[in-house]
Amino acid sequence: MKPGRREVLLGLTAVACARREHGMKLAVCNNTFRGSGFAEACRLAARAGYNGLEIGPATLGDDPAALTAAQRAELRRTMAGEGLAFVGLHNLLAAPPGLHITTPDAGIRERSWAYFRRLIDLCADLGGGGVVLGSSKQRDAMEGVTREEAVGRIRDGLAALAPHAAERGVTLLPETLAPHLSNVLTTMAETVAMVESIAHPAVQTLFDTHNTAGETEPADVLLRRHAKHIRHVHLNEMDGRHPGAGDYDFALALRALRAIQYPGWVSVEVFHFEPSGEVIAREAAQYLRRIEAGL
Repeated sequence: MKPGRREVLLGLTAVACARREHGMKLAVCNNTFRGSGFAEACRLAARAGYNGLEIGPATLGDDPAALTAAQRAELRRTMAGEGLAFVGLHNLLAAPPGLHITTPDAGIRERSWAYFRRLIDLCADLGGGGVVLGSSKQRDAMEGVTREEAVGRIRDGLAALAPHAAERGVTLLPETLAPHLSNVLTTMAETVAMVESIAHPAVQTLFDTHNTAGETEPADVLLRRHAKHIRHVHLNEMDGRHPGAGDYDFALALRALRAIQYPGWVSVEVFHFEPSGEVIAREAAQYLRRIEAGL
């Protein structure tokens, strides 16, 4: 299923406007607007000054990959109607329950990777982009599985799905997670090594400020070193609050993104939602645009 001509044109217009008016293509995760329906989240994101929307599939229902063609089309229309481009999916395996991609249970692994494939199709049907494999609870090396075995199973699963992702115009983005969130892929070097071992253009990675807790080098060094594989960026404070609520040096990261001529989306992803999604989104966008203007 492909977007209609009008939806495609509206989406391209949103991207073109973002590029023309701002150097940074700024998106926000719809999870930010907890308690709001999808249409309201889109309205609030656009009103706060964002150009794109990143979606957590679990916010779309208990079985997001089961959304009908009509439901997917309606989601596209809703985003386009607010001038938002679809950026991609994240927190992929939070729903339905029971998924795990590195478990020693071969049956659960097979079912989980089969569901992952369906999420690739969902991403493609919403407009293409990237699928971010964070999902710490669904990828951790559990009892009976070594870290090396877990990483190997992630690598093999992504490699198997890469041709399908490429065919659907989707990029698979295994995410480095902070050590307190996951026990596998906790540094950019480890994640990039896995990406390079797969050696497929549909498997790349992303940079997330919050998930640099296990790194020993600053953001600008990491961004420059791994630039050729970075296809998406998440911005948040180290404690998960929105940019500007703490003391993270976002100017350092944004300056490095400009230096490497990063062309992709930058998404605000938060894990603390007070006082409200609307306030958080607005404050984060204004803060990041002020930094950008001063670079």
